[in-house]
Amino acid sequence: MSDGAMSIRSKFLRCCAAATLVAIAAFVGRTIASAAPLTFEEIAPGVFVHAGRIEETTPDNRGDIANIGFVIGAEAVAMIDSGGSVAVARSALAAIRAITDKPVRYLVNTHMHPDHMFGNQVFKAAGATLIGHHKLPAALAARAAFYKESMREQLGPALADAVTVTLPDETVEGERIVDLGNRKLTLKAWGTAHTDNDLTVLDAATGTLFAGDLVFMEHVPVIDGSIKGWLAQTPELEALPASRVVPGHGPASAPWPQAIAAQTAYLERLAADLRQAIADGVPLADAVETAGQGEGPEWRLFDAFNARNATAAFAELEWE
Repeated sequence: MSDGAMSIRSKFLRCCAAATLVAIAAFVGRTIASAAPLTFEEIAPGVFVHAGRIEETTPDNRGDIANIGFVIGAEAVAMIDSGGSVAVARSALAAIRAITDKPVRYLVNTHMHPDHMFGNQVFKAAGATLIGHHKLPAALAARAAFYKESMREQLGPALADAVTVTLPDETVEGERIVDLGNRKLTLKAWGTAHTDNDLTVLDAATGTLFAGDLVFMEHVPVIDGSIKGWLAQTPELEALPASRVVPGHGPASAPWPQAIAAQTAYLERLAADLRQAIADGVPLADAVETAGQGEGPEWRLFDAFNARNATAAFAELEWE
């Protein structure tokens, strides 16, 4: 082949490659921008929940792995958590708009993890005031870069780069009431448990508790705070005047407080196994392989998270 022909062929291939990249970019852009509504179940009058998949984050699920929901009052809407990506949040907002034209006045973040708040910017742009635990801003700021890099690995650069980490406008220390118009929600900040910035939302009108990741069902609980703090606060959590709970992961809703029993059993077993291992002088590397194993059949994603839980809990319990 002559040099001229090779040059023409080379230019042609480069043009084809460029066109392919443009087409891929356009497809990804359309995927991110698409806002086909998510499916939300009305679990009580004016209370809607979308149950995320019980999976780890993948490109296929777009970070849609946490339960999110909204409550409609006479004047406005409150969204509880925004989902794990801009795509999920846009779909959630589209679902709200398909049901009501009332403004989304508030977005409440139950804690800092990306699967619950990486869609924040969508609701911020829609005019919502963002609310979170008073410790959430510092906790998220410390981890934001790590979370974004992890998201690039799990979801790919297109979905990850679409996210602007968006912090709360207002924070809660203790309790706060927000009024949606003849509908009041009680926001309560908790001590360190699942994380150090857990917040619950209680709708008094229907007795519905949005527990965030203070309650796991089916999906094995994940410790990113304090196993001791989580167990110590469980009785207070159980005593909240609710008849149903929306767990952070699991079904859209379940009877309360019965729904927390399996989680408590897991955390108690894990703590007991680790305390015994520490008392027996078992090294960390060996202890995490056996602690909590008796609870394994009860939970999905057990192998993905139990050893991590045991490692975190061991570090806390060995200093008792």
